[in-house]
Amino acid sequence: MSYFVKGLVQSEYAKKFEGMTEFVVISTMGVSGVNNNVMRGELKQKGLRAVVVRNNLMRRALQEMELKGADDLFDSGQCTVVFGGEGAGIAAKEVVAWAKKLKTIELKGGYIDGTVVKGDAGVKTLATMPTRAELQGQIVQIALTPGSKVAGAILGAGGAIAGCIKSVIEKREKEAA
Repeated sequence: MSYFVKGLVQSEYAKKFEGMTEFVVISTMGVSGVNNNVMRGELKQKGLRAVVVRNNLMRRALQEMELKGADDLFDSGQCTVVFGGEGAGIAAKEVVAWAKKLKTIELKGGYIDGTVVKGDAGVKTLATMPTRAELQGQIVQIALTPGSKVAGAILGAGGAIAGCIKSVIEKREKEAA
């Protein structure tokens, strides 16, 4: 590939991956064309993209995008970048599921918030992490729990007092009758 063409491809990567801060890297070497198309179609339905890249040009594009450390994931072999959706956690969950279906998929690593996770174990750990929406739900639940306990304690005591008053009233009504 000529120097000019490499420059064009590198600038195309910079445009294509502009704004990307989280991604997962896999190798789809050995996956049949049909399975690859099915996987890409299902990923696209979930808002994810899978792009096969040239390692050297991707490393240069990552340096331009100032994603430090991410270029270590593109050391050798065929690499596919999976990104988009709600972040790398969703992408990791999807590629781990596909790696179970298609044994030839190799999980190379991921990049999330300036942190590089390498290898099969790193991507699987990333896949088990809760999504941003799940974390927000947990925080809301934690914030609401003390208030609901206080309200329950207040209402519980008030209900007990109301029950006692009602039984006293009923007792007095029977005595008056």
